Amino acid sequence: MIKRRGGSLISKIHQVSGRIFNRLLIGEGIGEINSAQGRILFALWEEDNIPITALSKKTMLERSTLTGMLDRLERDGFVAREASPDDRRVLLIRRTEKDRGLQQKYLEVSDRMCDIFYRGMDNAEIDRFERNLSRILDNCIGEENSHG
Repeated sequence: MIKRRGGSLISKIHQVSGRIFNRLLIGEGIGEINSAQGRILFALWEEDNIPITALSKKTMLERSTLTGMLDRLERDGFVAREASPDDRRVLLIRRTEKDRGLQQKYLEVSDRMCDIFYRGMDNAEIDRFERNLSRILDNCIGEENSHG
C-alpha cells in the first residue's frame, strides 16, 4: 500500500506559509496583524457588519476561537462589535478606519504570497491544483458535518 502524504504536506505548508506571511507583514510595518487575524479581516472586507455566526462560517473558525481573536482585534482597534438594530441579542462585527487603512498593504502581501505559492507553475497547473484543493476541502467539510 502506498502511503499518501497529502494531509501532512498541507499541514506543513500551513505552518511554513504562516511564518512567511507574518514575516512579510512585519516587513510592511503591519506585524500587529497575524495571518489568522488577517483571515478574519479579509472576510470582513468581502462583507462588513455581519453577525459572529456568519463570520465564523466565512473564516471556518470555531466560534470560541473566533471570539478570542475578535477580542484582540477589537482591543487593538481593527474591528468593533455592535448590537444589531434588528435583534439586540445579535452582535455584528464591523470594520474600523484603522482596518481600512491597512487593507491595501495587507492585500499586497497576499499577492506576494500567491507569487510564492505558484512560482514555477503555469495557469493550467494552478487551476488543477486549486480544483483539487477545493475537492479536499469539500470532502473534509462533508466529513465534519456528518459527525456533528
